Amino acid sequence: NQVADTQSTVLIRGESGTGKELVADAIHRKSRRAKGPLVKVNCAALSESLLESELFGHEEGAFTGAVRQRQGRFELADGGTILLDEVSELAPTTQAKLLRVLQNREFERLGGTKTISVDVRVVAATNADLEARVEGGQFRRDLYFRLNVVPVHLPPLRARKEDIPLLVHKFIRRFAERNAKGVTGISGEALQRLMGHGWPGNVRELR
Repeated sequence: NQVADTQSTVLIRGESGTGKELVADAIHRKSRRAKGPLVKVNCAALSESLLESELFGHEEGAFTGAVRQRQGRFELADGGTILLDEVSELAPTTQAKLLRVLQNREFERLGGTKTISVDVRVVAATNADLEARVEGGQFRRDLYFRLNVVPVHLPPLRARKEDIPLLVHKFIRRFAERNAKGVTGISGEALQRLMGHGWPGNVRELR
């Protein structure tokens, strides 16, 4: 709740599968921006040129195949929150453009000259060692500081096994409802087996 109440940029850290996206959902849902959009972008899923168009939009004719103007994710998230998942994978030029958005809340679409202003809260997530990437020159130091305003660290599931029973019952209810099954619980023996597992895939593996 303390994190959600602020307007500050949030950086969620944790191993793959620890539930970073779920935390971003909760931050948005409990914030003053809850009635606005929550827009999610996987920064590792697209090439550099496609990702820039996805984030900032483009004008007609900006590149081959750009047959019409297109709003980017930052425009679509105006008044709400944008989640930049796997933010460590941004290319240097995209990092520079993101830094400008964080500093000034403005950008231009690809191929455009009009400056667009947005009111967006940025939540970033990564499972990478950003500090090592900064030292190695792969990630801008100034961008790192702009993102790491409110750091949130998610421990791996093996370090918070007391959460396993709560998660198990939550997933049972969800999947029973989705599949129209009458399953309402789990045996003590089965739960003990789950508690004893190492969960290298974290919450995603448990689900």
